[in-house]
Amino acid sequence: MAKAATPDFTKYMTDMMASFPMDTSAMGDAFKTQAAMGEKMSKVALEAAEKSTEISTKWTKDTLAKLGDVAAVKDEPTDYTKAVTDFASAQAEMAAETMAAFAEIAKKVQMETVELMMAAGKEVSEEASAAVKKATADVTTAAKKATAAK
Repeated sequence: MAKAATPDFTKYMTDMMASFPMDTSAMGDAFKTQAAMGEKMSKVALEAAEKSTEISTKWTKDTLAKLGDVAAVKDEPTDYTKAVTDFASAQAEMAAETMAAFAEIAKKVQMETVELMMAAGKEVSEEASAAVKKATADVTTAAKKATAAK
């Protein structure tokens, strides 16, 4: 009994894939775009963290300085009450100022993030449009070649 040869589909698949126009540079460009976006977002986050740390450090230093006044020895018992009252008042004022500073950082981060996302959306839209136009032209060219080859 004769044994039938099994067809080698590897060659068929290779030929078929070679006939499809494919631009691998689009994947490289997409990776570069994503990496650049990640870098910009990281920069925004790191700047916010740095500023937040500076504000927290200043608040801590100011608080410790005010505590020194509270801990100092007083001549009269009422002076202790006044020192604590002054400390509490100063803390309330510093807390309000600090929260306002944190809010400014958050607002700046939000605005920069929105700007980055809008720019990224516009860039992705432009890249997608260009890729579709190129793919359409490549497919049209391949179709014409295939039709002419018949």
